[in-house]
Amino acid sequence: MMMKYWLALLLALQCAFSTYAGEATPMAEDPVVEQRLIVISEELRCLVCQNESLAGSRADLALDLRREIRTLIKAGKTDAEIMDFMVNRYGDFVRYRPPVKPVTWMLWFGPFLLLIGAVVVLIRMVRANQRSSAAPTLDPAQREKAQSLLKDPELPS
Repeated sequence: MMMKYWLALLLALQCAFSTYAGEATPMAEDPVVEQRLIVISEELRCLVCQNESLAGSRADLALDLRREIRTLIKAGKTDAEIMDFMVNRYGDFVRYRPPVKPVTWMLWFGPFLLLIGAVVVLIRMVRANQRSSAAPTLDPAQREKAQSLLKDPELPS
């Protein structure tokens, strides 16, 4: 009877651990080509995921692009030629570090401009709030009335 429980536990553990098993990466035909592929694809953005490199993405498009890069490497293209091919085909967005040029200025400097604008707006709001919350000035009649209220013996202390 106890053996059934151990067998069920073993079967459950085997099922649980098999969910963590990943897909095996294929063996490289040429390790030099694969190493170049990894170096180049680390510099490129997956166009589907957009927050992963081409090397780390498992999207179908990423697999196709890596296959294309592998073909270009085998065709004798240099890393710069492959990068130019990808940029010409997909634009500067495909690069993780696009070059600084007029087309990409907003990409490079936009976040800083937004941060500076937010700080300026925050400073103006704080100053406006400080001005509006300053103690109001009283004319002499209002000051005398306030003093009389403060000195009124009928008011509890």
